[in-house]
Amino acid sequence: MQSTFLAWMFRMPLIKRWALMFCVKPENVAEHSHQVAIVAHLLAVIKNKKFNGNVNADRVATVALYHEASETRYGDIVSPTKYANPAIAREFKKIEYLAEQECLASLPEEFQDIFADLIVQDNVEAEYKSIVKAADILVAYIKALDELNHQNHEFDHVEERLGKKIAELQQNMPEVKYFMDMFLQACSATVDKLSTQNK
Repeated sequence: MQSTFLAWMFRMPLIKRWALMFCVKPENVAEHSHQVAIVAHLLAVIKNKKFNGNVNADRVATVALYHEASETRYGDIVSPTKYANPAIAREFKKIEYLAEQECLASLPEEFQDIFADLIVQDNVEAEYKSIVKAADILVAYIKALDELNHQNHEFDHVEERLGKKIAELQQNMPEVKYFMDMFLQACSATVDKLSTQNK
């Protein structure tokens, strides 16, 4: 019997993010995961090069690529629903864990031990998980800024909420502050500005 693992992963582009909100630029889980992987890898490199870190940046990126794997089973649960209260949040965590186990079980058994530390988020080392979580927040913040630049005020509260989270992250993760200072502003630039910036 063939494995269905890859078929499930390839369904990521079908899963929409921000389901309760109007988006000028629709976004799916595949796009989001790719962007989180890029930012997480960059954060790990910054941590190692600038702040005496010792993490495997390639592993950080791989963990980020799979951090939403569970959503291929049950879709993206929007934050207002998922975190409506502690009891509901706990139940959704159980659903996510079940989905992760189903994703893992769809692999040939001989590979499951390798992927168990990538797909099952409870198995990811705390330091790696914190970097991926920071990248997740940064990518969502950049998305909010992009929507606001297109005059979509649906994202006013998202930018405000995530801005507070990023301020907290910067207190304990200097790589996040460096990212904000070095990379954030250009993410909102037009292609013309980007083309002339380094000339």
